[in-house]
Amino acid sequence: MTRAPARARTLVASALSVTVLLITAACVAYERDVPRALPQGVTEPPAAPSPSPSATASSSAVTGRSTPVLNDEQLKAALITEADLGPPWAAAQGPALWRDGTLKATADDGDCWRLLEVLYTEEPFGVPAGPRASVTLDDTAEGTQLREQIGAHGPEDVERALEWLRTLPETCARFRAKTARSGTQDVEVTELPLPDTAGDARAALRVTLTGGAPDTAPARLTVDLAAVRVGEDTIVLTNGGFGEVRAEVTQAMTQLGADRLAEVARQGRLRV
Repeated sequence: MTRAPARARTLVASALSVTVLLITAACVAYERDVPRALPQGVTEPPAAPSPSPSATASSSAVTGRSTPVLNDEQLKAALITEADLGPPWAAAQGPALWRDGTLKATADDGDCWRLLEVLYTEEPFGVPAGPRASVTLDDTAEGTQLREQIGAHGPEDVERALEWLRTLPETCARFRAKTARSGTQDVEVTELPLPDTAGDARAALRVTLTGGAPDTAPARLTVDLAAVRVGEDTIVLTNGGFGEVRAEVTQAMTQLGADRLAEVARQGRLRV
């Protein structure tokens, strides 16, 4: 008899926590170098480990960048954690089943097919060059999954990919996708607004797929995809599932991830 009220209180608390994150992130973006109080449960990233000279030289040669490449430990320090979201979020136990079941799909239009591939691989910028880090978190109440990846890519590839993503709400607004396991899906693509202070350049989409196998009831999968450039590094964040996928979670975690990566990069430059 008490489980429903407890669940309701959890959702309200979670919503308030995300709202605080959004407000805080927007405020601190204008004063990134000024000490600030963070929301409860959100911690400053640890001091960024300094990259070794050999790692810096080799990675810079691969990416063609002018600033030192962050190493694995630094990138891990920049990742968001389940503590940033609070219950019912927890470390994921494995990849979401809907990834193969619904996102492994094809479409007649080339751009729309490419979008499906990007959603499946979670690599709008291609495979990262050099060090990379990722984290996967599950909303254990809704059955949704959030994943953040950080890596380095060529600047021209990044800008080209962001520009392409921005065109998709028009070129692939509505289309049909064919899957091997979940039948035909009706797909809708809309722009997902991100805070103007999330990184140096950004693009985000909300993609919904509705359909199912002939002998099953229709199901609706929602996937948010956010791609951000922070200096010469990138963040790719996906948030999706058949449960409630809250846009404000995607927006807040994108902002927080961008701020955290910028701070780790700043600490890394100070140590070079």
